[in-house]
Amino acid sequence: MPVISMFYGILIRMYASELGKHNLPHIHARYGEFEVAVSLAEGEVLAGEMPRK
Repeated sequence: MPVISMFYGILIRMYASELGKHNLPHIHARYGEFEVAVSLAEGEVLAGEMPRK
C-alpha cells in the first residue's frame, strides 16, 4: 500500500480497489502500534483508534 503522506510519525496510506470490492472512500493512518481507517466523505472513524495526543 503506497504512502500518501508522512508527518509527525503518522503514515497516511490508501488502498487501490480490488476487483470492485471496496468500502467507502477512506484512508488508513498508522502511528506506532495504532491504526485507524477514516472515511473521506464523512470524516468518521470506520475502524481502529488513535491516541488523542
